[in-house]
Amino acid sequence: MKKPEQNTPLVTHMFTADPSAHVFEGKLYIYPSHDIDHDGGDNDNGDQYQMEDYHVLSMDNIDSPVVDHGAVLHVKDVPWATKQMWDSDVAFKNGTYYMYFPARDKDGIFRIGVATSKSPAGPFKPEANHIPGSYSIDPCVFIDDDGKAYMYFGGLWGGQLEKWQTGQFQPNVGGPESKLSGSKPALCPVVRELSDDMLTFKDAKYEIKIVDENGNPIAEDDEARRFFEAAWMHKYNGKYYLSYSTGNTHYLVYAVGDSPTGTFTYKGRILEPVLGWTTHHSIVEFKGKWYLFYHDASLSGGINHKRSVKFCELKYNADGTIQTIWPYGDK
Repeated sequence: MKKPEQNTPLVTHMFTADPSAHVFEGKLYIYPSHDIDHDGGDNDNGDQYQMEDYHVLSMDNIDSPVVDHGAVLHVKDVPWATKQMWDSDVAFKNGTYYMYFPARDKDGIFRIGVATSKSPAGPFKPEANHIPGSYSIDPCVFIDDDGKAYMYFGGLWGGQLEKWQTGQFQPNVGGPESKLSGSKPALCPVVRELSDDMLTFKDAKYEIKIVDENGNPIAEDDEARRFFEAAWMHKYNGKYYLSYSTGNTHYLVYAVGDSPTGTFTYKGRILEPVLGWTTHHSIVEFKGKWYLFYHDASLSGGINHKRSVKFCELKYNADGTIQTIWPYGDK
């Protein structure tokens, strides 16, 4: 394939979204979801996102040709799953690569599964069952310097996060019709520490808090700053950066904390809105520079479920804040 350029589709032979980028074995690996080309309509439940499998992309250098390693996991190979293989992430520990992915189970409830491989390029073999106690979407796994591994997950509306506020699935709670409104604290992503074998959760469940500059929780009607989906964790100069999508306001924003479980203080925007309804990302350091991987719908002319992964350099200010990126150069 051709060499990639910043802010242009990474690949054009298929539609890709939700990129999770990591450095493994000295190369850059990108784990996107795979949008299916279909003519169905859009709705707040996310039925238009009908992804069935995962591909793995890799680059030797940031300007090297992109290699598509092909389909590495399909929904038909996952015993508990029925459809909608949305955003995934991959982590390395114990000499094994672990792919974490959401899908709907036989009751239509989103769960998170795990599949393993000895190669970052796959293929990945799924476990027979989803992770006990898992729910919602958008898993991100962060392994801290002390070896502890944390999974961040959750997404509103189609991602069903608001339906789990009692600890049990409540199908009629929240939902796309009522959305969320009000000044009470916004729902935040869930974080769970993973067991040493990376296949289950430890008992502890941490309640993440995202607060403003005065220490007040971000409110659910603060749609420009509140969490919606796509949590991502990275560490920079000893600080923990929780970044996420705001959903219908279409920003990628971030908050900073002193531990992987927070509290996190909102700091600002990473990426201004892109073409298409969703915005989803990852942040990775590669050979001394930092990069933002994201997606938009430019390859399809704006069709929300036909998206394309892109990347650009991400830069920090001296105080650790992130410089806001205008994806099309129109500040």
